Amino acid sequence: MPESFTPEDIAEVFMFRDLFGKHNKEIDPGKLNTILQDELPILPLRNIVALPMAVIPLAVGIPRSVKLIEEALEGGRIIGLVAMKDPTIEEPGPDQVYETGTVAVILRVVHTDDGALQVIVQGLERFRVEDWTATEPYLKARVALAPEHTEDDLESKALRQSLLEVALEVAALLPNIPEGAASFLEQVKDNRQLVYIIAANLQMDIDEEQRILEADSVNEKMRLLISALMREKEVLSLRRKIAEEASEEMNRTQREYYLRQQMEAIRKELGESDEQTAEVEEYRRKIEEAKLPEEAEKEALRELKRLEKMPPQAAEYSVIKTYLDWLVELPWNVLTEDNLDIEHARQVLDEDHYDLEKVKERILEYLAVRKLVKERGLEEEEMREGEMQAAMGAILCFVGPPGVGKTSLGRSIARALGRKFTRMSLGGMRDEAEIRGHRRTYIGAMPGRIIQAIKRAGARNPVFMLDEVDKIGMDWRGDPSSALLEVLDPQQNFAFRDHYLDVDFDLSEVIFITTANTLDTIPPPLRDRMEIIELEGYTEYEKIRIAQGYLVPRQRRANGLRKDEISFTEDALRAIIRDYTRESGVRNLEREIGRVCRKVAVKIAANEIERMEVTPEVVREFLGKPKYFFEAALRTERPGVATGLAWTPVGGDVLFIEATKMPGKGNLTITGQLGDVMEESVRIAFSWVQANADALGIDSEVFANSNFHVHVPAGAIPKDGPSAGVTMVTALVSLLTNRAVRPDVGMTGEITLRGQVLPIGGVKQKVLAAHRAGLKTVILPDRNEPDLDDLPKDIREQIHFVLVDSIEQVLETALPASKNDHQAKEPEAETIPTEATADAPVAEPMLN
Repeated sequence: MPESFTPEDIAEVFMFRDLFGKHNKEIDPGKLNTILQDELPILPLRNIVALPMAVIPLAVGIPRSVKLIEEALEGGRIIGLVAMKDPTIEEPGPDQVYETGTVAVILRVVHTDDGALQVIVQGLERFRVEDWTATEPYLKARVALAPEHTEDDLESKALRQSLLEVALEVAALLPNIPEGAASFLEQVKDNRQLVYIIAANLQMDIDEEQRILEADSVNEKMRLLISALMREKEVLSLRRKIAEEASEEMNRTQREYYLRQQMEAIRKELGESDEQTAEVEEYRRKIEEAKLPEEAEKEALRELKRLEKMPPQAAEYSVIKTYLDWLVELPWNVLTEDNLDIEHARQVLDEDHYDLEKVKERILEYLAVRKLVKERGLEEEEMREGEMQAAMGAILCFVGPPGVGKTSLGRSIARALGRKFTRMSLGGMRDEAEIRGHRRTYIGAMPGRIIQAIKRAGARNPVFMLDEVDKIGMDWRGDPSSALLEVLDPQQNFAFRDHYLDVDFDLSEVIFITTANTLDTIPPPLRDRMEIIELEGYTEYEKIRIAQGYLVPRQRRANGLRKDEISFTEDALRAIIRDYTRESGVRNLEREIGRVCRKVAVKIAANEIERMEVTPEVVREFLGKPKYFFEAALRTERPGVATGLAWTPVGGDVLFIEATKMPGKGNLTITGQLGDVMEESVRIAFSWVQANADALGIDSEVFANSNFHVHVPAGAIPKDGPSAGVTMVTALVSLLTNRAVRPDVGMTGEITLRGQVLPIGGVKQKVLAAHRAGLKTVILPDRNEPDLDDLPKDIREQIHFVLVDSIEQVLETALPASKNDHQAKEPEAETIPTEATADAPVAEPMLN
């Protein structure tokens, strides 16, 4: 076996040679200079920088490096050591090594079995390469010694003191440091030797250590070494802190474990069960009492078994507990008994809401079906699959403008049936998980809002109101309207599966009621699953009855007034409706009644009055100047303006179409932020008037010599739809024949290039808007006659309807026979006002 170095050998050479000076042999500087006058063999070092005075063990295995060592042993044993710039290069050239290195003497060489060498060298002095003389068989160069400049001033003393302090602090943080190392460093008097001793024992980057070697001033070397030591001190301090924290946490965990084991042993000796066992048994009892369906019970017991084997400190322990709480607290079998008394239901619905006969009839039909099924003993197995759900399930959709009582109607239905009521708003919802819940894999997962609402209701068959179903959003998180397809389908919702629960829950007993302002934004598949019931706007007569029977008593109670302290005359209510509100519903009407009640409350509280009868004069005193007045006569008193009727999501509205002309070349300008369909209606109307100019008594030359401008006021509001066609024609003919349109006439209808009037939608809302605006005559397409059956009787009696199928019939009704007959007349006293301000209604008119 060849001789090899042991760690003890290296330690002996290193520690005793450098620290205690044993075996030191004086090296003659003159002899060293003589040796260096010849070529010096250069040994590149990988990942190490050789420093003067340092003893370095080397493993030499590259053939050319082995040859260098063997030849050096035969000579003076002096070699040059330089660091490699790139340690990945096998045999570096002159450009790939640093040119500042250390002259070293070979102290010992041992051959290994694989042909490599283990070498111990000691650095002697620093040198710089002056000229490379050979690259084969190994690197050779002429070098010059480069001893450092040693200062002896106050700065060097301060740097030495700082270096020693930091070095000792680092040594204290390092493990396995000999006890005498600190005292030895303090005994080293030579600053240069001190720098190299510390640098040789400090882990540094090659570049950083090379900079220390290349520094010509000992003071500069100390500055660089102090910076390196400060960084090493921070790293070691942080490492120790982390180790101490980890050890402390481990000790605490072990201590808690031992204490729990002792507590468990004590409980066993006392015959007491531990807290976790008691908790598991409590859940087992709750699962039995909840009478869960088979699938839910199986899942609950499976999770309970996992909980039983899991330590309470586990992160999933609380997750399983929350899941079991949801399972046992849901009303799986809790059903409120329906009050199937038809007369009682009719009485409750009439008490809470005026009119709304269609809705009331549908609720009574639902009660009648349930009553017959129950009384006649029809069993589910006697009916075909799905027939029971179809007969008993009710998915209603109330569609109508704001303020007509859609949401409050749901509460009345629940009261009439004797059921619990719960509500959820869908407006702005964009996340599908809001409906179906989050899977339990997510932190903080919860069931969807459907299951949450069922739990709050405490019964499996509440009346469930889904508000604003037309305002559901959609984005990257999913489509909530698609998730509602299962919820609102009686053929599917008996097995609704929430992502969190992951078991079926029966929603077939729930009465789902949705509300919307418009059907246009509801996806067709979702709309197909609902029974649509339209709630139209109220007439003036209906609003007065609603105010007398519902709004006034409610606001009187809300404002602390007794029945004998305030009363409203019918004229006062009519004044509020006409002068201070313009809406399809009664929400603003109730708000204004509340304002009057508060004014009266102030006077009664101040002992100024004991009671008050509210008259129109009192209304104007309390509410200020009227907000709306009748402007149809003012707008149509000049030729070129016609009154049209529009539909909006918040009810019908009155729309004015204006036309004018000026000298030009026959151009047509269209303004008012109109949609593509409405712009096409303007062009069709203009083309029809131009084509029939002779029959209308219009000079054809005017089309060549004039420019025309058609404008629909309220330009900030987008408008679209084809039903303003007849109004466009009437405005143009009025302008060109210089005949003003009758101020009490409103119209709606789509036209063709042949002058036919086609049917339109939203007839009831448009007629109600005409009635509110005080119009006495409404022109409708002949094919819309069946829609008049939906109008209240008092409206049909107060408005004269003209059914037309051609534009000529429209002009005969809307325009006077001659210019002398067109003078605008004052409207009748019984009129509903329109808005006095320049601001247009917020809703976008749809002239469909």
